[in-house]
Amino acid sequence: MTQPPAVTAQMLIRRPAAEVFEAFADPAVTTKFWFTKSSGRLEPGATVTWDWEMYGVSTVVTVKDVEKNSRILAEWDPESPTQLEWRFLPGEGDTTLVRVTETGFAGSADQAVAKAIDSMGGFTMVLCACKALLEQGVLLNAVGDAHPTGFGD
Repeated sequence: MTQPPAVTAQMLIRRPAAEVFEAFADPAVTTKFWFTKSSGRLEPGATVTWDWEMYGVSTVVTVKDVEKNSRILAEWDPESPTQLEWRFLPGEGDTTLVRVTETGFAGSADQAVAKAIDSMGGFTMVLCACKALLEQGVLLNAVGDAHPTGFGD
């Protein structure tokens, strides 16, 4: 590899950009489709903790920049930090293209690629769960059901 991998996942959500932006910025909404608990809202300068209680894991997220209704830039996982950027691109008829990009994967080439692949799958699942919630009012529990107990490794 000549440079670390970067991943992008995106999904069209048939809701206005302001509503989709709030779904990621406001933990009261995000906890319905991604993590189970948050110490606060994603806003400029905030440092928040996200918990996935079903897995007993958490991470710290540091918000670097916010452009209301259009962009959130953050860093997460202080032990192996990567940069996250959410873009909320308005389309016709109250649609929004959500594009999530993660960069800065560290470690050996094999480790960086494995982290990138895992991240790509995770963000794709999160975007699908967000879409189901905002468009149809359906709670998929996709993140919670991704690694169920009782099925071995």
